[in-house]
Amino acid sequence: MRTLIRDLYNNLVEFVRTFGAFQLFFLRVLSHAPQMVFGRPGLVVKQIYNAGALSLVIIMVCGFFVGGVLGLQGYSNLARFNAADSVGALVALALIKELGPVITALLFAGRAGTALSSEIGLMKATDQLSAMEMMAVSPVKRVLVPRFLGGVVAMPLLVAIFTCIGLFGAHIVAVDLLSVDVGAFWQQMQLSVDMEDIQEGVLKSFVFGIVASLLAVWEGYNAIPTAEGVGRATTRTVVITAISVLILDFMITAVML
Repeated sequence: MRTLIRDLYNNLVEFVRTFGAFQLFFLRVLSHAPQMVFGRPGLVVKQIYNAGALSLVIIMVCGFFVGGVLGLQGYSNLARFNAADSVGALVALALIKELGPVITALLFAGRAGTALSSEIGLMKATDQLSAMEMMAVSPVKRVLVPRFLGGVVAMPLLVAIFTCIGLFGAHIVAVDLLSVDVGAFWQQMQLSVDMEDIQEGVLKSFVFGIVASLLAVWEGYNAIPTAEGVGRATTRTVVITAISVLILDFMITAVML
């Protein structure tokens, strides 16, 4: 029992220490962000392309089929209550408030997050970050901040694209395959979705972008400089981001309600 208590205490202390270091790292990244935005915007634009444009294929494909599945499931359940015309409202609310931000964040972590973490971890393993420090160049400012800002900007854009493609997929399934009236499909959607729903989706996408990007650069920057260490950092990026996104999704939803 004494050993168990000691292990729990040590794990708690380590968690608090790591969480504190993570917060200081976040503040350090934020302190350099304005200089990179106004001083070297080209680096930020390049990372927006790497994190956003290179993720478009998986985002669009998954968005289309998620919307199609929502159209099928929504029609199947609403038809029991003679409310099949409301399938558009159901799909729109589900995509805008929940599935759009959450699924996009998980896909972002699996595609862009792992790329960021492994890239930075490899730079550390090959002493590129140490070489920058020897040349009086801050690796946090030059390497981490542009990648962090690129992910933060790309996430809301990817969520918007995912949601639009999802609505298109639901339209194809509900209107073209299941013969739902096209006017009722879009009218019910317009009547049901208000600005608060859109604001909730935008807030979630922005918060998830910060969390996913920050965790990716944090894990890469603190990876053990070996092949095994970089692999573990990449794995932790996906796992911790997924858990954080789902927890934050619950918290934001509870606050907005």
